[in-house]
Amino acid sequence: MAPWGERLAGVRGVLLDISGVLYDSGAGGGTAIAGSVEAVARLKGSRLKVRFCTNESQKSRAELVGQLRRLGFDISEGEVTAPAPAACQILKERGLRPYLLIHDGVRSEFDQIDTSNPNCVVIADAGESFSYQNMNNAFQVLMELENPVLMSLGKGRYYKETSGLMLDVGPYMKALEYACGIKAEVVGKPSPEFFKSALQAIGVEAHQAQ
Repeated sequence: MAPWGERLAGVRGVLLDISGVLYDSGAGGGTAIAGSVEAVARLKGSRLKVRFCTNESQKSRAELVGQLRRLGFDISEGEVTAPAPAACQILKERGLRPYLLIHDGVRSEFDQIDTSNPNCVVIADAGESFSYQNMNNAFQVLMELENPVLMSLGKGRYYKETSGLMLDVGPYMKALEYACGIKAEVVGKPSPEFFKSALQAIGVEAHQAQ
């Protein structure tokens, strides 16, 4: 394996995941993964530009950053690319009014979005809000639309908390796709547009990033 100096030749920026890479979420604010606080500090002290990318959709960016800072990470809200703000931008650009099937913890990100008379559905990791009634409400909204739009904040199957593995948004997104015969638009990882927006934020081309 080539030395780090050779492997980083031409690299100007680094995109870092958060959940499961920097920390494991859970009760009491979760726990930092061994060595991750130091690794972030070392990266930020280098010549490399750093951007944090997350599919976190149970917390607002402000809440997530506050939690990470309490764990010792040097991170600010402006350094985080997250799906909820990206989705809001798309909703505004396209004049979409969503039925929100989301977690209460991220609802504040959508405060400036018109949700009256929905003409699309936005689904995220809604946790306990993934009830039959709420899923059926989303299904009914989509089925009543001539051109149904289902927007999903990520499509992960599961993630890890300190208490164990947890179902993510992906299985619920697939259920609505199957029931309605449609394909969801994914905002967040692994959407190429999501990563492009993160790279644009730090002014780095894809071939210059790790």
